Amino acid sequence: MKFDDLDKKMRVFETSHDYCVLPKIYMVARIDGRNFTRLTKEVHQFEAPFDERFRDYMVQTVEHLMQCGFKVIYGYTESDEISLLFAQNETVFSRKLRKYNSVLAGEASAKFSMQLNDVAAFDCRISQLPTKEDVIDYFRWRNEDAFRNALNSHCYWNLRKNGASVKNATRNLEGMSVADKNELLFSNGINFNDLPNWQKRGVGLYWKSYPSDGVNPKTGEVVQGEKKKICIDYDLPMKEKYSEFIQAILETED
Repeated sequence: MKFDDLDKKMRVFETSHDYCVLPKIYMVARIDGRNFTRLTKEVHQFEAPFDERFRDYMVQTVEHLMQCGFKVIYGYTESDEISLLFAQNETVFSRKLRKYNSVLAGEASAKFSMQLNDVAAFDCRISQLPTKEDVIDYFRWRNEDAFRNALNSHCYWNLRKNGASVKNATRNLEGMSVADKNELLFSNGINFNDLPNWQKRGVGLYWKSYPSDGVNPKTGEVVQGEKKKICIDYDLPMKEKYSEFIQAILETED
């Protein structure tokens, strides 16, 4: 069999289940660390519940993903997960889901592993969101998850550092209200409201224009222009203010 015929025959097995996201549908990638609890708590022993070095690794991974060939207009990270909002008109890989999932998981794994100097792996899945309201709700969901995760993590590790076993610390938190969790921390000298906002709200990354001088090659005249750089926001708003924040990012495409 000639190579071209063989190639045509075998390609069908690779592409017969290709799914492409329809035009005008918003795509959001959620990229999660695989077995990161063991990697960060047992192997590398990052500080619990939050470690600035780990945070910086995640932020730098998001920066890399925003510059590796996709039109990403917003990146967000909390805990060991990353969310990426693509431009509505993104057409890379003809919007094939398998390409986005595989490439983004691979890029994230490679970047984080280089920083950690050890093997780290991420998986990826794509949410297909038909409206701006759905996009806003998605990021509200992850933003509020960050808050819940921060409160639970601080309570859990406070109990552990005070001698509770894994089982007892977990059991003590079951069914406990938000007010009770805040009181638990306050009674141990921690005011949850005073903790860094990046722990409670996650970190956002988006493109921002800055003045940039250039030179007209024909006239030699200095011309003022703009250059886009990634802005890292460690002080994101919450609730309705965060919805307005995401809405403003979406409007940069209009």
